[in-house]
Amino acid sequence: MAVFSNLEVWIDPIARSGAENMAVDELLHSNGGELPLLRIYRWRHAAVSFGYFEKFSDATRAFPGDGIEYVRRWTGGGIVDHRVDLTYTLSIPKGHPLEQQRGNASYAHIHQALAESMLACGVECQLTEAKDEGESRSCFIRPVPFDIVGGEGQKLAGAGQKRSRHGLLHQGSVQGIKDRKAWQGALIASLTNGAIEKDITNLGDVSKVVRERYGNPNWTQKRP
Repeated sequence: MAVFSNLEVWIDPIARSGAENMAVDELLHSNGGELPLLRIYRWRHAAVSFGYFEKFSDATRAFPGDGIEYVRRWTGGGIVDHRVDLTYTLSIPKGHPLEQQRGNASYAHIHQALAESMLACGVECQLTEAKDEGESRSCFIRPVPFDIVGGEGQKLAGAGQKRSRHGLLHQGSVQGIKDRKAWQGALIASLTNGAIEKDITNLGDVSKVVRERYGNPNWTQKRP
């Protein structure tokens, strides 16, 4: 059964910096309409994102390297290396049935649909309810309940969520997909029977949000 009866879909055509990607997600969520919105997007260069409550030093230690942009997300979750993944965001408006569910329930519903899309692309996977209590802060080493793991138990998909006065923001990351376009179609089909393609050109002042938040060292390193 589809998660959404109707879903706006935007395949963002622009590969953006880490700070820009986070700013776009925040603006889409804050200025959202009455329908849920799926955004699938790309990264312009090497980037690592980490959850709102994570330490900056943990991110740089987990994925060290020159030329990597480290960006603190608005959502929770762990540390994600975006050099090896595909990314999507769901913005779900206040009052939507999925938004009103508890965090684990909404996470599980979205990831069940995500797992279906991965299976459709030939990726062996399943949801897990087991929690690895290891020390690593890397999102893809430390699974949490309802993350998606592969046949050998390796984590393939995780996400961070934030609830705000605008609704629920879910930022997801997927590994192991070989055909990006095939997966995009499969994800949309698993989420809804009523996809509405969007071409969003008026995002608001992305540069202002980058300057004040995601590109600002005071935000990035607020938990050193």
